[in-house]
Amino acid sequence: MEKAPATYPATLDFLYNRLPMFSRVGAVAFKKDLTNIMALSDALGNPEQRFKSIHIAGTNGKGSVSHMIAAVLQQSGYKTGLYTSPHLKDFRERIRIDGKMISKDFVVGFVRENFALVQQISPSFFEITVAMAFAWFARNTCPIAVVEVGLGGRLDSTNILQPELSVITNISYDHQQILGDTLTQIAGEKAGIIKPGIPVVIGETDPETKVVFEQVAARLESPIVFADQWWKITSRQTRADQLEVELHRQNGEESLPVVYRTDLTGAYQVKNLMTVLTAVTLLQQRHWHIGYDATRQALSAVKRLTGLRGRWEVIGNRPLVIADVAHNEAGIREVTRQAGMLPYEKLHIVTGFVRDKSIDAILELFPAEAIYYFCQAAIPRALPSTELAAMAGGYGLKGKAYSQVKDAFAAARACAGPDDVILVCGSVFVVAEVLP
Repeated sequence: MEKAPATYPATLDFLYNRLPMFSRVGAVAFKKDLTNIMALSDALGNPEQRFKSIHIAGTNGKGSVSHMIAAVLQQSGYKTGLYTSPHLKDFRERIRIDGKMISKDFVVGFVRENFALVQQISPSFFEITVAMAFAWFARNTCPIAVVEVGLGGRLDSTNILQPELSVITNISYDHQQILGDTLTQIAGEKAGIIKPGIPVVIGETDPETKVVFEQVAARLESPIVFADQWWKITSRQTRADQLEVELHRQNGEESLPVVYRTDLTGAYQVKNLMTVLTAVTLLQQRHWHIGYDATRQALSAVKRLTGLRGRWEVIGNRPLVIADVAHNEAGIREVTRQAGMLPYEKLHIVTGFVRDKSIDAILELFPAEAIYYFCQAAIPRALPSTELAAMAGGYGLKGKAYSQVKDAFAAARACAGPDDVILVCGSVFVVAEVLP
């Protein structure tokens, strides 16, 4: 019989290479029911029942929203668990308490202690990771944890939670081979996290998906709020290290503008900020003690409090180098729009994708005047850079193909002048390989 791994590197090797992992191999690793996670949870004594939770789904922004809400709770004095995926540099980024990563000893011990159970159930990488996170939060008596959905919602392993609040950031096209070909179908899958009687925040109103959320919420008698209908943006200002937003609450009454500043400087964070502020208001109504000052302080220091990386992150100057994990139509639209607003002589874009994205729809969004460095991350799911370059050529995008991310990035750095901009995007895994 196979032996349980005894060290942290051996444990990671087991998790990565012996269990089906969606981020590496794609849809074949996705389990279309909750049987495994329920069996794991039951064997562990249902740890998810020993802490309160906030459950967050959405096509884009769910990682940022998760970290922002966790920062607010943490700054308000609550020991706060945070579960997100995927990680960028270290597996332990996925599971944090008050910004600190799960211990290596617990990761090894959890796999060793439950090795027979794992061999019996044959869970996916994501299923065992979710179980590990919930066990860590319960062991450390976290009163609350912020939990990001991995994929979809209805069938996601995190959906065994009975949360204090559900949040769905937005809906756009991604993972259509699993979630459906229409926005209505995708919304239906993400609406699966709405629970009976539990409030739900929808970040962005879309006529095509609004009715889906309203129908599910009505059936489950769950109060529903659309964040962008609660707030009106009256001004915004982006600086190198700070995004400042002035908002009015749209409640039919005269109200003074409120100014919030966040260290997450992507222009798209304005939408996420409205979602977070709406969620905070609903948590206050559910008697969570979250003050205005704590909220403002937390939002100005999200990266320091939670360790969030890869969201419009500046990793170099002269030339300005920006890394962003945008990887689908909506995400690429946002980052290329913001890049186009920057002052530069030339724009260099280092990019690569995984095979199961709608590449043609994404390539249409890229600026033709940029210089491209097409690459592929070191995962089986990566789209070959030569294939990507050929596809991009059909959209007038010119550049060279590189078999490794580091070579593409080095070429961009070598070619760029001090007044140029280098944007790295297209895949979490491409960004991970360039982050220092």
